[in-house]
Amino acid sequence: MYTVTVQRDFVAQHFLTVPNPGPEGDLHSHHYTATVELAGERLNEYGYLADIDAVTQRLDATVARYRDATLNDLPEFEGRNPSLEHFARLFGGRFEESLDAPEVDTVTVTLREDDVARASHERAV
Repeated sequence: MYTVTVQRDFVAQHFLTVPNPGPEGDLHSHHYTATVELAGERLNEYGYLADIDAVTQRLDATVARYRDATLNDLPEFEGRNPSLEHFARLFGGRFEESLDAPEVDTVTVTLREDDVARASHERAV
């Protein structure tokens, strides 16, 4: 199995919408690190699992969607608590939308929230 991993840092805001969220129920910011790992069994004709420049551009476009945004205000979070787990899945879905890497079998997104917590979501492509 081959893997290619890229990552970016960004800041976004949210507030939790669960019962009794404590201070997390107030609007606050987090410094996120998004790590995207692509995995697959074979390489393309050039010896690549994926073109790292293209993957980096796709990650930059995905980060741009969320950088400095309030997650609760985005349509993909409508009716959802903006948990780290939901965010990892939604981030991965947006990243994968226009990914052009036929050799890639899975995409795993790990979001680190400050230095406190991490959540990951893996999807088959």
